[in-house]
Amino acid sequence: MGLFDKLKKNRQEEQREQKELKEQEVSVHGWDAINRECERIYPDQKNPKHYGTLIKWSLGGKDPLDGISIYDGGDCWHFVTYGMSELYEKESENQEISGFGMEFTFKLKKDDYEDEEAELTCICGILQTLARITFTQGELFGPYEYVYTGQTQGIDVNMRSNITGFITIPDKELQPIDTPNGRLVFVAFIGATDAELSAVHGKELTVKELYDRLGSDVTDYHRASVM
Repeated sequence: MGLFDKLKKNRQEEQREQKELKEQEVSVHGWDAINRECERIYPDQKNPKHYGTLIKWSLGGKDPLDGISIYDGGDCWHFVTYGMSELYEKESENQEISGFGMEFTFKLKKDDYEDEEAELTCICGILQTLARITFTQGELFGPYEYVYTGQTQGIDVNMRSNITGFITIPDKELQPIDTPNGRLVFVAFIGATDAELSAVHGKELTVKELYDRLGSDVTDYHRASVM
């Protein structure tokens, strides 16, 4: 084999390897679409605090969400999930909806926490738990619903907060988006007290009416109940 034959063979092998690598590339169109919408609201935060999942759900991990980003909202931390929608290739048959058609958000009021990092990771754990309910039980959390388990302990790390559950609304800032994998909406969770959730559960008022009374989509662990 001559020198030019060797060069030709090496080039052909290189081209084949590049083709194989290209075929192995994972599309992140869904993830990128969420990033773009977040950057529309937070244009100066290209690299927000992010908690990624070490072992993906598809590989046997216990956390369904591939990641959760936390943006600095000024007086609050704004959590945004990645994983309720299709972040990579399109897999579901419904071409109009991306995955479950939603991502979760949550705003936690900044405060003089004993351990702020612990409080942030605690919320990430709660969001993973909510996502796990959807993944394992098929229960969807749409806007203007409530999550009431009857627990009286707070959702904070020390379980001292008045906040024991949630109501949901459409995120006030992140708008519904169309991605290459379909449409998704951002569902915002807002912390609610036991008395508030009990009132909604007992049909004393609707989720929308409770939200109007709260007057904010930011969860404050130390606020008094409006009921």
